[in-house]
Amino acid sequence: MEDGRCRLGVAGRLQLVGLIESGCSLRSAAAQSAVSPATAHRWWHRWRQATEAERASRACLRARAPVPRSCPWRLDEASERGILDARERTNYGPARLAGLVGSRRSTVWKVLARHGKSRRRRTPRERTSRRYEWAEPGALLHMDTKRLQRFDAPGHWATGDRTGRQRGAGYVYAHCVIDDHSRLAYVELHSADSGQAAAITLRRGAAWMREQGAGPTTAVMTDNAFGYVHSHAFGAVLNELGARHIRTPPYTPRWNGKVERFIQTLDDEWAHGRVWPTSTRRDRGLASWLRFYNRRRPHTSLGDRPPISRVHQDRGQDT
Repeated sequence: MEDGRCRLGVAGRLQLVGLIESGCSLRSAAAQSAVSPATAHRWWHRWRQATEAERASRACLRARAPVPRSCPWRLDEASERGILDARERTNYGPARLAGLVGSRRSTVWKVLARHGKSRRRRTPRERTSRRYEWAEPGALLHMDTKRLQRFDAPGHWATGDRTGRQRGAGYVYAHCVIDDHSRLAYVELHSADSGQAAAITLRRGAAWMREQGAGPTTAVMTDNAFGYVHSHAFGAVLNELGARHIRTPPYTPRWNGKVERFIQTLDDEWAHGRVWPTSTRRDRGLASWLRFYNRRRPHTSLGDRPPISRVHQDRGQDT
């Protein structure tokens, strides 16, 4: 970018032209501006050949882009179009396109850059998805864990101040159990993300689901976390319930999407739904929020009804 403070920026060139118009010779004006006579000659003739509009906007005194008028070795339009068409069809980079179109990879890269195609388009990975829902409330339970920070005072999320960060406060883990059919939710807070904590939560969660009117648990779906896969305590609870363990394939969290979406709601509406003075106050508020979620909060996938209403309806418990 040219700057008006430069010796021969737009301001310096305007001063040079003014010296010549006031009667100075080209050589004298060049000496006063500390440039060569050839430079003074060039800017003087550009000024003389410019229109009134170009003089008023000072466009004639701005540097021109160093673009040659012709390039004998540049590819013709048909060859460039062939490179662009090949890029559109294959999304290959310059190295692989060079073998297709018969040009050097440096030439291919210049053509792509000239036409704004130097960045390869991102092709989304094809995903196959299928919505499913078990017909009986309580039959399939989804499980997952959410890690939450402990704190004695609101942190930078609430205050915007990162200077007083709390260190060493530790974490608390929300072990979540979601009924596949009704979206009924059960959550316990533990100090560890362990198989023992998951086993305790599953046993109590399944019993709580039965108390709400759901049927027996026949399957539990989790990801491949160590606490679910290798815990003897968790396996013992599965045997106690007579439920089989369904594990999601690697890198497919959408299989367990109902509990994943619940955890997002849990974080948005409870953990970060308000500014809690301490994490202890936040944790105490979980039970109240869960009652609201299960009994009052409208759920879009249930026709704007709360989860407990679907259990009662499907089990013939409406009053």
